[in-house]
Order: sequence, then C-alpha cells, then structure tokens
Amino acid sequence: MSRRTDFQKILAHQQPDNLILDLGGCPQSNMDGKSMYTLLRHLGFEIPEKIDRLRFGKTRRLDEQLLQRFDIDTRSVGEIYMPQDSQYRIISENEYIDEWGIKWVFANDMYWEQTSYPLKGATVEDLDNFRWPNPDSIDMKLVEADAQQAKRLWEETDYIVCAEHPVYGVFELGCWMCGFDDFLLRMYTEPEFVMKFFGKIWQYQKRVIEIYYGALGKYIHYTTSGDDFATQQNLFMPVETFNEFIKPFFKERIAYTKTFTDAAFLHHSCGSVFSLIPELIDSGVDILNPIQPKATNMEPERLKSNYGDKIVFHGGIDTQEILPYGTKETIEKVVRDTIGVMNRNGGYIFAAAHNIQEDVPPQNVVYMFDEARRCGKHLSTK
Repeated sequence: MSRRTDFQKILAHQQPDNLILDLGGCPQSNMDGKSMYTLLRHLGFEIPEKIDRLRFGKTRRLDEQLLQRFDIDTRSVGEIYMPQDSQYRIISENEYIDEWGIKWVFANDMYWEQTSYPLKGATVEDLDNFRWPNPDSIDMKLVEADAQQAKRLWEETDYIVCAEHPVYGVFELGCWMCGFDDFLLRMYTEPEFVMKFFGKIWQYQKRVIEIYYGALGKYIHYTTSGDDFATQQNLFMPVETFNEFIKPFFKERIAYTKTFTDAAFLHHSCGSVFSLIPELIDSGVDILNPIQPKATNMEPERLKSNYGDKIVFHGGIDTQEILPYGTKETIEKVVRDTIGVMNRNGGYIFAAAHNIQEDVPPQNVVYMFDEARRCGKHLSTK
C-alpha cells in the first residue's frame, strides 16, 4: 500500500497499513537552530560548512539524508513570501524590519525576537494610513519555482506533499503589530478597530491565496495555517469571543483556500485548545497540530475519545520534557502509547509536538522515529 493511500485512509479515519511519519513536512514539525546539523553529525552524515540564518517565519528544508534515514512520508514546499512593495528593510546582520513594519532582532544566537509594535496605540483612522504590504508585488518567480517543485514531487514520487502556509494568521498579526496586551484589550474595548484590522489582513490573505494556491493547489495533499489561540493552561479568550471576532475570517480563509485545491487543511495552535476544537472543525480544519500533551486537557486519550472521529490529530510527542530529558526506554514507551491511543481507527499523523529544539539530544530523535516506524508498520494486520 502506498504512502498516499495510507494518508487518504488516515483522513477518512480508517486504519492505515503504515503510520504516516512527519518530520519537516510542515513548519511546526521541523528542527530549529542547529538541531538538524547536530543530528546529521550524530548519524555520520556530512554537514554544510555554513549554517544559514533564516529570518523569522522562514522554515528550513531538512536534509534529504535525514528524511531518507527515518523513512519520512512527507515533503514540504512553499513559504511566506516577502512582497517587494512593503516596509521590509535590512538594518544590520542581526536586525531587520519585516513587511508588516515589525522590527526583529537576532538574540542569544538562536531566535529572532520582536522589539517593536507598529500599531500599538493606533486609531481606527490610522489603519487607513498605514503602509500595508502589497501582495501583487510578490516575486512570481519564487511562486513558480515552488509550483514546479510541488509538481515534481506530485508526479515523480510517492511522498505526501504539504504546502506551507503563505500568510500569517489574523490574530497573531494583531498581537504582533499592536502588542498582546494592547490587542487583547481592544477586543473588548475597541471592537471596531479589531474588525477593521482583521478586514485589512483578510484582503491581503485573500490575494495571496489566489496567487499561491492558484499555482500550487493541484499538486499538494495538505496545506497549513498557524495562529496560536491558547496558552499552556487555557485559551487567550472565551470561545464566544473567538466566534465573534476570529472565526468568521478564519472560516472564510479556509473555504476560499479550498476553492483552489482539494488538499486537506492543517491548522497549528500551541497550547490548550481542547474547548475550541468544535469551532475549528466547523471552520473547516481537517488536521489539528501540534497536540501538546503537557497542556491542559490535551492528553491523547481525552482528545481521541472526544474528537477522534471528527478531526485528524498531528504530533503528540512531548518536546518539553520527554524529548529533551527522556531515556531510550521512556521515549520508546511514550511513542508506543501515543500511537496506540491516537491511531485507533486511523486519524493520526505521527510527529513531535512542535519543532525539535537544540536541547533535544540527537539520539533521542533517533529513538523516537525508529520506534515510531517499527510499531507503525503493517497496522492493518495487527
């Protein structure tokens, strides 16, 4: 049975022959910092002399040697493009202004950190005068190159092709551009500002969707979006507030995306989103990532029992404690237990609960994926 047949079975909540393993198949199943190079060295593979520093929002394509070594089923294409007509400018090697006017600084030789909020304290009128990025200034050569790569993977391989999301989410952009405290307060005190802001972002998203999925849409099996709606313990806002402000734009984005592609739609939100899952399903989400088992109410058994026949789960292997500090035995047990619960009647794609960080020993990555492949084979006959 092919990888793609197994993927379709998983989407249909049927038992696949072989579990689908994802590493680097979407922006939230990747490897951050130097972790990929550490793993390559651990496995005896050659590593490049220079490690590229990617700007915030860019994801690194993982080395094909790793993907082959772990028999990974997914391959990713696409990116968040930088419009040429925007506020983007490089200040120095460690600082830049992005297309939204946000300043980013490379800190601790590891992560980009935000240091400015271009719409903090802005008025409704300021939204009309703000310099928004122009989606029609995206370099079409980049889009065409990604479309060609997707077409090659679609026609010449058996891999499951994922198109990374080409735009940020409306809520996260609000928090980044205004500041979390400012934007969350505005959702209760200045709803007209929030709705107008979301409308501006949706117009940008809509045009990028047309450009991006118009080129890649027929060559992909699933696509992604990212917008964090929760903390480790709870949602950022009540479900009713999500439904009033965010859901109309989120639902329309998914529906519009699906007019250009038959691909399944994966959404990423960190944290405790258990109480929001019905709204995500109603919005059109087919796959939920990342399944953080340490977050409140996000235990695999609870998720599978309540929503296992309604949405596909992606992720689930803890990156906060198990992968950084676990032993071979504990990691393998967590992998077996997670697959045993989440893969009942299909509906599960195996991955870590988020990107693998530099604090994860490379041998623990090996333990995780080797055990997943071992116990994820020939499931339909077990």
